[in-house]
Amino acid sequence: MSQTDIPPVLVTGATGRVGRVVLDQLLDAGVPVRALTHRPEAAAMLPAKVEVFTGDLTVPESLDPALNGVGAAFLVWTAPPRTAPAVMGRLAAHVRRVVFLSSPHQTPHPFFQQPNPMAVLHADIERLIAATGLESTIIRPGMLTSNSLAWWAPAIRKGGPVRWPYGAAETAPVDDRDVAAVAARTLYQDEYVGGDYVLTGPESLTHAAQVDVIGDVLGRRIAFEEMTPDEFRSLSEGAAPSSVVDMLLAAWSAAVGQPAYVTSAVADILGTAPRTFRQWAADHVTAFTEGPEGS
Repeated sequence: MSQTDIPPVLVTGATGRVGRVVLDQLLDAGVPVRALTHRPEAAAMLPAKVEVFTGDLTVPESLDPALNGVGAAFLVWTAPPRTAPAVMGRLAAHVRRVVFLSSPHQTPHPFFQQPNPMAVLHADIERLIAATGLESTIIRPGMLTSNSLAWWAPAIRKGGPVRWPYGAAETAPVDDRDVAAVAARTLYQDEYVGGDYVLTGPESLTHAAQVDVIGDVLGRRIAFEEMTPDEFRSLSEGAAPSSVVDMLLAAWSAAVGQPAYVTSAVADILGTAPRTFRQWAADHVTAFTEGPEGS
């Protein structure tokens, strides 16, 4: 089958951490790709083969040009929930398949069972997708490895200690590239229709152990200092909604002394083992050594 025989796939969140890699994965597989963005300037660095459309999830009718002729859509919901029903109606009118980037809110593990407004939103969107009757696949990554860049890279680049709450909290960070590869595979291969996959990395690691791994890869010890939850709230003020901060603190607190939930879904779908946290850190050394603080 030539590329012209395959209907294009629309990727929302196309300039985000996962969506940007989904584009590359689809192009590598010979699948024509459309990218949806509400900021055209953000799409300037996308590959030349990607057809870029301007649209906004808060304005459902703006999606129609991008959806016309599309076979499948990768949905990353980054908008308020108000327009979700109308967007699902738009999708149902145009596409055959939806792959939704959700969260593991159904997973029976203390880390994922804390009050979480994002989980409520994801559950509502999943119900809307099911009601459309579209072919669908739900992928549920846990913590992403790339969170470490936002959380710890600034302190590491300065050569100081990493101060963070709940150093003994265990998670199984999954590489963004593995999440994107799974998303791409499920967008164009029929065998994953109806699938519901929790995606994790291969190992349970505490926050402190993750920092140790980064230090080992960099060839120097990075001190880890326990921060109180109240200190974390104060430092996060203005940088993240208080509901998100409270959710993270509750989840980390519940994860202390609990081995992380680990699945084989990445290996089952891709046929290769998920990348370890050490592999991810080794591939991102420069992000921990070069940046605004060091320039």
